[in-house]
Amino acid sequence: MSSISQVKTVCGYCGTGCGLILEVEDNKIVKIRGDKEAPVNKGQTCVKGAFAYQYVHSPKRLDTPLIRKAGELVKVTWEEAYEYIASHLTSIKDRFGPEAISMFACARTTNESNYVTQKFMRTAIGSNNIDGCNRT
Repeated sequence: MSSISQVKTVCGYCGTGCGLILEVEDNKIVKIRGDKEAPVNKGQTCVKGAFAYQYVHSPKRLDTPLIRKAGELVKVTWEEAYEYIASHLTSIKDRFGPEAISMFACARTTNESNYVTQKFMRTAIGSNNIDGCNRT
């Protein structure tokens, strides 16, 4: 019988930075609870922070890009996916203008990554249409 270890960490779901304690068994997260010693959340968790760990080990989690071909999702290489995205973004921009393209950024990333995202949108695409999931 394996033992359950407790690992202190910071929630990565949003930018708030709540302290969490992961309960880990056989190298898998089995439960999350708030860290009462964390000054940000004082042991409390939101629904996302408490249950979002279930996607980490989900058998439905994607591990390769998919492109819809003839109505079916088909596994492709990363290179093919990047080429597909680039050609379609170029086509949309040429046909409808840069304001037809928007970007949805993620709060679960670094400030540097969000900076590069907005820089890409404003300089390469020419659009200010940027939003994010920074709301809990």
